[in-house]
Amino acid sequence: MIPDLRIGGLARLSLCDWPGELVATVFLRGCPWRCPYCHNPGLLGARDPSDPAWEDVFGFLQSRRGLLDGVVFSGGEPTTQGGLGAAIDAARGLGFRVGLHTGGAFPDRLAALLPHLDWVGFDVKAPFDAYGAITGAADSGARARDSLDLLLASGIAYEVRTTLHPALIDEAALDALAAELAALGVASYVLQPFRAEGCADADLARSARGLAMPTLSAQAQAAFPRFCVRVG
Repeated sequence: MIPDLRIGGLARLSLCDWPGELVATVFLRGCPWRCPYCHNPGLLGARDPSDPAWEDVFGFLQSRRGLLDGVVFSGGEPTTQGGLGAAIDAARGLGFRVGLHTGGAFPDRLAALLPHLDWVGFDVKAPFDAYGAITGAADSGARARDSLDLLLASGIAYEVRTTLHPALIDEAALDALAAELAALGVASYVLQPFRAEGCADADLARSARGLAMPTLSAQAQAAFPRFCVRVG
């Protein structure tokens, strides 16, 4: 049994959580940040009686050896949970490659996990000095930057991605963010437009309908060896 692992859901097959891989995605509860466009706000609350137990998730993974490429731990912010490292090692013990979705809220915890990971999807919210307006946490930009530095230094495969909501990030801020990321050495950058599905902030969901989505200048795009806008 893995202690202190609060699971909020399990996607038994995902084609999008780790691009190019067939994976199961384990959604963990908890996050120290409160981004208004969060598409999984239900994971921020307390444990639900219907939540799967790790033993059941592990049993499912055992049955999918040879059929799935890997396992992704997502959230919420999965590094919130102390049992994550043991769960990663258990999945690797079954022969799976392991990916992680994170916003980098806990640099020290991420540093300990990186040697056990094969891929990271890293969410960057805004220029680092403007993070607090989105996350509600004053030190979140510094934490995210420290975590991103650790990821880039690790040599692990990754993609950095930013969710675009036109009321929260405009084209000037997006260009500024892209310049910061390029200067840090980010090679793989993905933009993904805000989707209202799952967003608990009804006003924010409505406001996106009347505003043009910001775009990244061609010059800024060219700074990344791998760049795309993900629409699906």
